[in-house]
Amino acid sequence: MASLKSKRTLSVFVLAMMNVAVVMSLRGLPMMAKEGLTMVFYLLFASILFLVPVSLVSAELATGWPKNGGVYVWVKEAFGSKLGFTAIWLQWIQNVIWYPTVLAFAAGALAYLFVDPALADNKFFSVVVILVVYWGATLVNLRGVASAGWLTTAGVIGGTILPGLLIIVLGLFWWFGGNPIEFSATANPSAFLPDFGNINSLAFLGGIVLLFAGMEVGAVHVNELKNPKGQFPAAIFIAMFVIIGIFTLGSLAVAAVLPADGISLTAGIMQALHDFLDKFHSLWLLPVLGFLVAFGAIGGVTAWIAGPSRGLLATAEQGELPPFLQKVNKSGVQVNILMVQGAIVTLISLVYLLMPNVSSAFFLLTALTACLYLFMYMLLFATAIKLRFSDPDVPRAFKVPGGNFGMVVIAGIGLLAVLFAYIILFFPPSNLKVGSPAFYVGFLVIGNLIFISLPVIINHFKKPSWMPEKKEGSLE
Repeated sequence: MASLKSKRTLSVFVLAMMNVAVVMSLRGLPMMAKEGLTMVFYLLFASILFLVPVSLVSAELATGWPKNGGVYVWVKEAFGSKLGFTAIWLQWIQNVIWYPTVLAFAAGALAYLFVDPALADNKFFSVVVILVVYWGATLVNLRGVASAGWLTTAGVIGGTILPGLLIIVLGLFWWFGGNPIEFSATANPSAFLPDFGNINSLAFLGGIVLLFAGMEVGAVHVNELKNPKGQFPAAIFIAMFVIIGIFTLGSLAVAAVLPADGISLTAGIMQALHDFLDKFHSLWLLPVLGFLVAFGAIGGVTAWIAGPSRGLLATAEQGELPPFLQKVNKSGVQVNILMVQGAIVTLISLVYLLMPNVSSAFFLLTALTACLYLFMYMLLFATAIKLRFSDPDVPRAFKVPGGNFGMVVIAGIGLLAVLFAYIILFFPPSNLKVGSPAFYVGFLVIGNLIFISLPVIINHFKKPSWMPEKKEGSLE
């Protein structure tokens, strides 16, 4: 019993901050700000039709099936091990593709720490930062969940929440100081809605929905809480309100000071801070903020490394992956999975050296990441509906309100929103140069086919010898 209690090291506050770190990154503010007042539509769509349903559904599933494994356990309970493995695989592999994009954002912030903004467009600088930071975060995670949890908490408070609040406060001073508001130039009723007649103008929708993804990842840490069924819903809702507030006010602040066509997707947050601090004669703070913003991105990466890879370990322990990937170190961390993951991240990062334009590569990888993750969410919402009807007697400390009808409505709304965003991603954005439209679509189609079919292929070649001996506390 003592060993079990020693693992329950996370508090509601720490888990809430880990959820904020997993979901929210200041890198999302420039993408939303680039849409001008249209961001209001995207924010409402992503928060009401996606984030809220995901949060409610995840809280019910995590408290009804509080076992390590997260989406693997949930989808497996509803549809069997094949789709369960597919779900956790997609949650994991989209992460692998996502790491080089979020760390490229960190590199852009660090460029301001070194007082050389031009470094943000230097491909070699970006690759070095990506690899050093990623492998450093991996080493932290190898020490166990407690070390990763506190580094993540420090990163999200010091590097995401504080800079986010600062840019909001500076935006308010800018507003009440009578300074020109960039988005006011298009302040008319139609400015709040995208051009539905041009489907390419909606392409950023999928990328923005991705910015709100990840709330279910904290569920893999449910057994590190003293009272999982009571504390997990509290942590998830605290995180949800923090995320919506900072995303909304922060993106409005960036849009107020920067013209839409001048916002960089990777360095936009630092561009806005530069203009704010220049106005208020405080440019000396810019390098400090560059460090903090980069530190916040690092905290998010640390949280993600600890999450989906642990879920993948749960599948390995169920015989879904070869014994090599079942190995854990003395801290119980999935060491070989993290090594394989790091090798893939390293290879993907080298793509930046081959691409002529960092921004186009950034969005293309973001779009592929979003496609794979949204496909997983389709399975998640379908799982929530299925389990409500097939396993109604399983105790749930938290249940989606409204009975079975409420579950169908809320999970159904989330499912339709995800499907819509998934389809939109295959249309190249009209307000960003991404190269040949044929290449853009072809890249996403081939990427989807490869990464969605891989878990099916692995499952086909699964061997009985992959199943380890049963241990106390296993999923079965």
